[in-house]
Amino acid sequence: MSAPDLTTALERIPGWFWPADQRLFEWFLSADTSGDLLELGTYLGKSAVLIGGYARPGETFTVCDLFESEAPDADNDVETTKSYSTLTRRKFEQNYLSVHDTLPEIVHGPTSIILDHVKADSCRFVHVDASHLSAHVRGDVQAARTVLRDGGIVAFDDYRSEHTPGVALAVWEAVAGLGLEPIVISSQKLYAMWGDPVPVQRRLLTWLESREDLWHTTDALGERQLVRVNQRKKPKPAASPGNELDKLATELRRTTAELKKATAESHSAVQALRKATREVSLLGPVAHRAAGWLRRRATPRK
Repeated sequence: MSAPDLTTALERIPGWFWPADQRLFEWFLSADTSGDLLELGTYLGKSAVLIGGYARPGETFTVCDLFESEAPDADNDVETTKSYSTLTRRKFEQNYLSVHDTLPEIVHGPTSIILDHVKADSCRFVHVDASHLSAHVRGDVQAARTVLRDGGIVAFDDYRSEHTPGVALAVWEAVAGLGLEPIVISSQKLYAMWGDPVPVQRRLLTWLESREDLWHTTDALGERQLVRVNQRKKPKPAASPGNELDKLATELRRTTAELKKATAESHSAVQALRKATREVSLLGPVAHRAAGWLRRRATPRK
C-alpha cells in the first residue's frame, strides 16, 4: 500500500498519531537499513498499521500490548483501567486487518516480557508507547536498547505531555546516563538512537528542506544539536471571483437585515411618541383645571 493510501486508512482508526509523526515514521522506516520492527504498546493499531506497511520481506513486525489482560501491578492496573478501558485485542486485529492481509506477531502481555520474544540486536525501528509510569518506561528503554541494531531508531511517545511526567523522567535519564542520543522531536514524540546521530540528522535536514507540509528548526541541546519538526499550517485558500461575489452577497443580506431591523425599531419609536403625544394632549386640559383649582385653594379668601 502506498504512503497516501496508508494515510487515508489511518484516518478511520481511533488514536493519537499526528501527521508530522506519520511523515517522520515514513522517513525513518524507508531508510536503507534492514532489521525487524517492534511496537511496545499499540492501543487500537493506528501507528502499527503504518509501521506494518514498511515491513520488508524477511523482516518481522512485532507488537506487544496488555490489551484487556490484567496489569502486572496495582499502579499499572489503575493506569490501564483509566485510560485504556475500551482496548481489546479483537479491536486491534480488526483495525489492522482492515488495511493489511496478515497480522503482525502479537505478544499479548506486559512489555516486560518482550525480550523473551524478540532477539537482541534484531530491530531497526522500535516505537515505545506503552505505560506512562517511569518504572515501566525505564524497562522499555532497556528493552529498546537491547533489541536495536547499530544505527537503529527508537521513537518515544508522550515524552513531554503534562499527564506523562514518568515518560519524560525515564527518557531524559536515558539521555543523561545511558548514551541515548536524541535526533529529532515533534510535539508528541522523541526520536533517538544509541550511536552518532549527526549523519542521520544531516540526511533528515536535507529531506525536510523538500517538505512543504513540515516546518523545522535546529536548536542547541548542550553539546548536541536537536531538530524540531511540526506540521505547517495550511494557508487559507486564495479568494476567487466566485468567492468574492458570495462574500458580497452575504454582506448585502446582512446589511439588509440590519436595515429592516432598524426601520422596525424606528417605526415602533414613532408609534410610541405619537401615543405619548396624544396622552399629553388629553391630559393637558385636566392638568390645567387641576392647577387652577390648586391656586384657588391656596389663595386666602378676603
